Amino acid sequence: MKVFVTRRITHAGVQLMEKKGIIVTQWLEKRELEEDELIAHCKQHDALVIAGPAKLGTYFLNQCRHLKVIAIHGVGYDHVDIAEATRLNIPVGNTPGVVNNSTADTAFLLMLAVSKKAVYNHKRILNGEWNFFDPAVNLGVELKGKTLGVFGLGGIGTELARMCSAAYDMKIIYCNRNINKKAEEDLAAVKVSFDDLLVQSDVISVHSILSDETREVFNREAFLKMKPSSIFINTARGGIHNEADLIEALGKRTIWGAGLDVTNPEPMRPDNPLLNMEYATILPHIGTSTEETRLKMVTRIAENVIAAMEGTPIPYPVNPEIYSR
Repeated sequence: MKVFVTRRITHAGVQLMEKKGIIVTQWLEKRELEEDELIAHCKQHDALVIAGPAKLGTYFLNQCRHLKVIAIHGVGYDHVDIAEATRLNIPVGNTPGVVNNSTADTAFLLMLAVSKKAVYNHKRILNGEWNFFDPAVNLGVELKGKTLGVFGLGGIGTELARMCSAAYDMKIIYCNRNINKKAEEDLAAVKVSFDDLLVQSDVISVHSILSDETREVFNREAFLKMKPSSIFINTARGGIHNEADLIEALGKRTIWGAGLDVTNPEPMRPDNPLLNMEYATILPHIGTSTEETRLKMVTRIAENVIAAMEGTPIPYPVNPEIYSR
């Protein structure tokens, strides 16, 4: 049995698969595969591990309907046509749960960096501007006792809420489809409408999936409803915010600041205005970039692939309904 991997992944995951007799081929070139190239590779393999932004739509899936599993290197699956994969009886797996701590850490880091204008002030040193103390300029804002609004209070959002509550005694509000009873019991979190989240939050942190419902929901209209003193954080998917509208909101001081680990589009161009804005901090999608998290991710990937190769249900399916039909 053979699996094709679209990136070089942590070697422990490769070893787990190879110990089961699976032949692993990794794409090592630092460029994205064209769709027809990826199809050609998949036709020679039994399974696919997908890392990166490649979109697997109707055409791809029908050309590769022989695949025993598509294993995603990550949690998000908006780039895969899940409905079509399910129709074709292709199990799609991801890596849930193991990314919570690392991604929440990244959101917390961005919140702190923005509140202190850390990146902007670091650039001042590089530009030779740290030469005179002026107590009235380059001031940040404090987070103690402020209100954190979480858009999508799942595992990652809950972990961030826990950190903010413990470190800064922040009040937690959230916007979700469903009630998060545990967060309400443990953190006194309060479920609110989207408009109330915008109006009441001092910091808004995005942790939802990207869907038709959430695509660019943080746009000009949303930013205008936020407090002028508020901070916007997105570590989920860049498509959830409208980047031009965010640039405008920061430029006009509609909101105080923004921290992004995901951008729209991604990767970000080096001439994007956000990179040189005083109140913005941008990271190159490093939310899960720790040795510990990546090890856990590739372990779950290997478990999904091995199960599919052995003809058993994969342990972390996005479309578990294929096993009950």
